[in-house]
Formats: sequence, C-alpha cells, structure tokens
Amino acid sequence: MVEKNEQDYVYYNGKRLRKGFTTGTTATAASVAALKILLSQEPMEEITVNAANGQPAEFHLESVEYDDQKATVGIKKDGGDDQDATHGMIVYSTINLRDDNEITLDGGKGIGRVTQKGLANPPGMAAINPVPRKMIKQSVRDILGEDRGADIIISAPEGVDIAKLTYNPKLGIVGGVSILGTSGIVTPMSEESWKHSISIEMNIHRERGDEDIILTPGNYGEDFTKNVLKLPLDKQVQMSNFVGYVLHEVQRLGFKRCLMVGDLGKFIKVAGGIFSTHSKDADARAEIMVANLALMGAPQSLINDVYNSLTTISMVDYIDKAGYQKVYQQIVDRIKYRSEKLLAHRQPQVEIDAVIFSGQKFLAATQDLAVLKESWK
Repeated sequence: MVEKNEQDYVYYNGKRLRKGFTTGTTATAASVAALKILLSQEPMEEITVNAANGQPAEFHLESVEYDDQKATVGIKKDGGDDQDATHGMIVYSTINLRDDNEITLDGGKGIGRVTQKGLANPPGMAAINPVPRKMIKQSVRDILGEDRGADIIISAPEGVDIAKLTYNPKLGIVGGVSILGTSGIVTPMSEESWKHSISIEMNIHRERGDEDIILTPGNYGEDFTKNVLKLPLDKQVQMSNFVGYVLHEVQRLGFKRCLMVGDLGKFIKVAGGIFSTHSKDADARAEIMVANLALMGAPQSLINDVYNSLTTISMVDYIDKAGYQKVYQQIVDRIKYRSEKLLAHRQPQVEIDAVIFSGQKFLAATQDLAVLKESWK
C-alpha cells in the first residue's frame, strides 16, 4: 500500500482535498497489470505505477480476465476530490503478445476518435494524448524488454455517454472520451485559490526585485519561451486562463514590463477583448480571426474556411496556404493594444509586449523578434 502524505493533498478554504489520477495514469496502470497477469498467468488485486511526474499511484483492479493469449484489466478512474465527468469510469486495457518486437496502441469502445486536423493526434487516431501514449508504451516496453512486442487496446465503454458531457464533440472527437494527462495527477483547486497562488508567485518575484515578468498560459507557452525564444524562465509565471486578473496583478504589484507568450488558440481571444480564455467562458476564435482577415480584404472562400475551422491550427493551415500571414501581426498588435487599454485607467502604466505561436511555430511579435529577445535576456 502506497502511504499517503502531504503531496497527495491540497488545501482550499481550510478543507483538505485529495488529489487524484488522470485517465492516462489509470490506463497505464491497467496496461501494466494486464501485461504482468498475461506473462505470469496469475491474477492480482493491486498495481502500483509511477504517474508521469514520478509520483507513485496505486490502484485496485476492478476486473481481471485472461487466458494464455491475452489479458484484460479494468481499473476505476479516481479523480480524487476533483470529480469531473470521468470520475468513477472504468478504464480497460487489453493486451495481446506479438510475434515481433513492435508495440502498438489503439483505442477501443468508449475512447474517442479524432476526426479533425489541429489536435494533438492526427485524424483517424484514437484520442490518447501524447504523454499518456508515451507512458503506456514505455511501461509495457520496460516489462517486455526490446525483443518482444504487444498490441494494447484501451477502452472505456461508459465513455460513449460520458463524452457527451465533455468538450470532445466540439473538438471533432467522436465516439468517446480522451485519455489525458501531462503530470498524471489531478489536483483539485478552485479558480479563486488558483488565482491566489499565481498572485503569491508574482509577489515573490517583486519581493526579490524583479520589475519585468513573462506570462504564459501554461506548459506550451513555457516550452516555447525556453526552447524557441531561448529566454530564461526565472521571470516566468504561468497565468492559466486568467489573463485579465493577472494583468491587473502585474499593475498592482508594480511591474514595469510584461511579456506575454502564448499559443494563438488562447491569445486570439485577448485580441477580441476576452480576458478569461477558458472555453467555458468564451470562444470567439473564429469570429476574431475572420474579422481581422476581412479587414485585410481576404477572399470569401478563405473567410469561410477559417470560420468553419474547429481549431486555430486548422485556421493557420488555411491562412498560410492563402498567403495571408500578415494577419498574425495584426492580431498580436491588437493583443498589446487590448491589454494596455485594460490597464490604462490606473497607475502605474505597464509596457506590454506579446508573442504568439502555433504548434511551437513562431507567428508574430509586437517587436522585432531579435530586438525583443535581446531586451528580455
């Protein structure tokens, strides 16, 4: 039994909230258990694996079926005290050994199938995101070694109905849920406490004397800042979807300069004056993009294609093929304008610059990129 300690909990309003595990960690555990049972031909009741962040994760096996050819294990998804739509759903992994050393991974019943371009996986592929896909295959490889292979099928029959409660249908993911997770851990936290924690982190920067701050929505922005812009992360803070709140905090805390680095899918909303970028609050990405294209005199066919795109990655594909890349500069300049206008009625004023990218590809910046990078090093 994995002993619970403080890293397994968060606190909110004096309440101790238990962390949980993502569908990705759950599917990894089911796959490891199924393979061990198949190889040993002996049942088991518990399995412990490491989540993507290295934290041990222990699961009870809800169901076990096996013979000498294949094994299927079902494990209940435990979201801790953050009980989303998939909490309590049984995730199954079925494993067959192969005659060669290849490891394949696909989705079965209740796992969504990608139908549109622009998501983490290409059309036709099961909606098993890159981190859990890597974790599942690597965990199986670690047990099998390099000389043997296996076919892995992840399924969740309840996912057919549960998916209707998620954002998957709007993303063109049909037939079920997604297998998700970057850290492998679900951390329950309200928006207010999340905002508070961001403010605390920003205040630490000010207390140590920083007058400049780099803001990113999340890991993608942080990765782009580090790997593409080659900027140090010692002045970087993740602001999640709370753009307006964090910009006001930048001003309140007395930062003089702010560099916002984010994916077009998030930041295009700011260009339209939307400062809470979560999809539950607003999603006018297509409308904002077509408005800017129309101002450039773009043809109706391009406007129609962009307007009907489900993702900004698809929009970028249409725009680039049509040769209207200058729209990105128009959008990033609008992001700067909207952000500075948000803070204009209070003091002190903050100098704001922005960089937008798509799929880790640079699109535009409010300054010459070389000048901007040099001034922020």
